[in-house]
Amino acid sequence: MNRRLVLPLLAGLLAGCQTMNAADDLPAIITDPDEDSRAALRATVSGLFLGQNVLIADDALTSSSVLAIEFGRRGSLEYKPLSGRVVTEPLRFRLVLNGGDCYLIDPRDESRHLLADTSCVPE
Repeated sequence: MNRRLVLPLLAGLLAGCQTMNAADDLPAIITDPDEDSRAALRATVSGLFLGQNVLIADDALTSSSVLAIEFGRRGSLEYKPLSGRVVTEPLRFRLVLNGGDCYLIDPRDESRHLLADTSCVPE
């Protein structure tokens, strides 16, 4: 590989890898939700579920820093689920404020996802 390309590539990778101290996380709630912030939340959560359409209330994360996503049962008139109960625990995402930015934390792997166009304050 050309040496002139390696140095800028490494510098770009290092700049993209910001170190974030989780100790600085503050539980947060969304302030002044608008279409852009709701779209950012829906896009982030849908992306975490591999593009599946996820229903999220318009006031999600405005009164609590926890977003619980429940798994609904699938069925139709032709296909009825075997059980009438959903026994899977909901996923509880957390919204935190860190360094002035709002991050949604995925409980499955503790990954952080920046919510663009979203303002939040400590809970």
